[in-house]
Amino acid sequence: MDSRERIVRRAALELLSLTPATGYYVNLGIGMPTMVANYVPAGVPVILQSENGMLGVGPYPYEGEEDPDLINAGKETVTELPGTSYFSSADSFGMIRGGHIALTILGALQVSAQGDLANWTIPGKMVKGMGGAMDLVAGAKRTVVIMDHCAKDGTAKIVNRCSLPLTGPRCVHRIITEMAVLDVTPGGLEVVEMTEGVTREELQAATEPQLLFR
Repeated sequence: MDSRERIVRRAALELLSLTPATGYYVNLGIGMPTMVANYVPAGVPVILQSENGMLGVGPYPYEGEEDPDLINAGKETVTELPGTSYFSSADSFGMIRGGHIALTILGALQVSAQGDLANWTIPGKMVKGMGGAMDLVAGAKRTVVIMDHCAKDGTAKIVNRCSLPLTGPRCVHRIITEMAVLDVTPGGLEVVEMTEGVTREELQAATEPQLLFR
């Protein structure tokens, strides 16, 4: 599998941590996170929510079976599951801001050692807006970021301090990349898992903050 699929499959395992106490409502951010819908573990009663007012989002449709009226917040066609409900975007954001989202999985441009997140704009480039990311990192009980470990030019995306405008400060709990799974802790970034074949030296070289190895 390619690196993106590896990241998404690992991110889907985060759904196994949900319990009745946390709730099972999950929001998937635009881009790579939406692919998690295709890998929801069997038997987990996850209910996927979309900011545009859909609760019960299913996996992507097969080619030729798309319904143009069923889209997620990224304007991609999706499927609906039994019991799916629809409501206004205002109600959807009320759900997010009210603390009813157990987990959000988002992409990122940069994440700092303290869990600061920058994922909505690069200065000088035209953007349409922040979307729901700011509300999600403030309202969700847990935030997991999935992304390539480094930028296309090879520079670190996991940094000591974000140089891009923040989406939210100290909001990220876990980072999943093609190289490793990292937890944001009071003492720094702790390595939870490493991809087979990746050495500690390679992981540290691709990461700006000093890592804590178990």
